[in-house]
Amino acid sequence: MRVGVHINRFNHPAGAPALGAELAAAGAAAEAAGVSWLSVMDHYFQMEFNGGAEDPMLEAYSTLSFLAAHTETVRLGALVTGVTYRHPGLLAKIATTLDVLSGGRAALGIGAAWYDREHEGLGVSFPPLAERFERLEETLRICLQMWDPAANGPFEGTHYRLAETLCVPAPVSSPHPEIMIGGSGEKKTLRLVARYADACNLFATSPEEVTHKLDVLRRHCDTEGRDYDEIRRTMTYSVEADGGDLDAFTRDITGYTKLGIDTVILAPRTGAPAEWIERFTAPAVRRLADLD
Repeated sequence: MRVGVHINRFNHPAGAPALGAELAAAGAAAEAAGVSWLSVMDHYFQMEFNGGAEDPMLEAYSTLSFLAAHTETVRLGALVTGVTYRHPGLLAKIATTLDVLSGGRAALGIGAAWYDREHEGLGVSFPPLAERFERLEETLRICLQMWDPAANGPFEGTHYRLAETLCVPAPVSSPHPEIMIGGSGEKKTLRLVARYADACNLFATSPEEVTHKLDVLRRHCDTEGRDYDEIRRTMTYSVEADGGDLDAFTRDITGYTKLGIDTVILAPRTGAPAEWIERFTAPAVRRLADLD
């Protein structure tokens, strides 16, 4: 099982002037620790349960581009982009740019969006849930069409209409940046994973719950005629800012090792992730490498 890190707070004790150096240090620490995935949140406002809207929040893809310039090997992505945040043609172009400038290390993490306050706060449309899922599926189709050099042409959907799906330069990743769909909804989200995604992301609720969600995904794959084993399975695991107990973490994560989880993405609630990565993640990488 591999390890990723999800940077989800930007409340550095020294304030905004320290964020650039802190993120650069976090990227260096992640690669030194053997981390395979580095992500940031894609939100306008900080979430209520993670400090509240008045806490600092950086724009995701600007931050990922900065991290791309300060790393060499780790895969980079948002966990996850809300489908309502950007027009899908622009989103595909942004993800492509990150992929090109990082040398093929970009992933497109995407979901149906949920945080109504940030939409209302910045005047961004927040349609009902059913429509957001419709938009999510159209966005996935648009991205795949834009990433297919032979498919330039119009796209006619219910919510989006593009006269052209030209994307030059094309992504460096082959055949395209990894598409990771976040969420565990059994009727819609996991069906879209089976139909379109290269990876899924679940929350580490319990081994029993994750087992159930993966069984649902397998059934959707059977319906879609998709090889279940083609989909990279990941899960997000929240960790307190003090790092917690490494032995307790290892015992807890052992319950997931038989489920085919490729990567556990650690999400520390700290605005100073570099030191936390060195202190907790580096030994966690070694621990998980020994689990079978």
